[in-house]
Amino acid sequence: MSQQEQLDQFTARTASFPESVRNQLADGHVKFMSSWDPSKTIQVGDKLPEFRLTDATGKEVTSDSLLAKGPLLITFYRGEWCPFCNIAIAFLQKHLPEFQARGVTLVAISPELPNNNMTTTEKHALQFPVLTDLHNDFARKLGIVYDQSSAKDLHKSLGIDLNARNGDDTWEVPIPATLLVDKDGIVRNTAIDPDYKNRLDPKQAVEWIDALQK
Repeated sequence: MSQQEQLDQFTARTASFPESVRNQLADGHVKFMSSWDPSKTIQVGDKLPEFRLTDATGKEVTSDSLLAKGPLLITFYRGEWCPFCNIAIAFLQKHLPEFQARGVTLVAISPELPNNNMTTTEKHALQFPVLTDLHNDFARKLGIVYDQSSAKDLHKSLGIDLNARNGDDTWEVPIPATLLVDKDGIVRNTAIDPDYKNRLDPKQAVEWIDALQK
């Protein structure tokens, strides 16, 4: 089953949610979309802001150290609690050898604390780093932060406590986004979609990389 088929399958399952749940999720999304301005997000041609983040083992990782190895493929992951994120990150792992063969470093970034990112790493047997963007500070620089506080009670009723998972008192997550950054730190491609049900197909990322290297 392809990534899109799995995403569609889970989207179809949400139709069985109680109407009140579906309405609350939809209302929050509509409100966000009415205020979201894509022109304020990181753009192709922009210089990637520097970052200094912690991996799941507690080790500090910097953008400079990653870019020293060559181009960088960055994906933003809302958290281990998000089934759409889990589908997307599992498919990125499947395509990891293709990225590595092309000299590209893949890294995922999440606001979750390192111990939760370790759960993600172990759950999917990831062979690339998942970094903690505490308080979404780096995502904020890219203009891709979404406030989910309107659905706080709903998520808590489902056992999802972002305050505990992310270590702060906000209810913010990154908009699902994938960036291809060349070795000089310039953003060459972006896929930023405020609809969390949509994700870049890793095959498209491979095409980006091939075009970059021509």
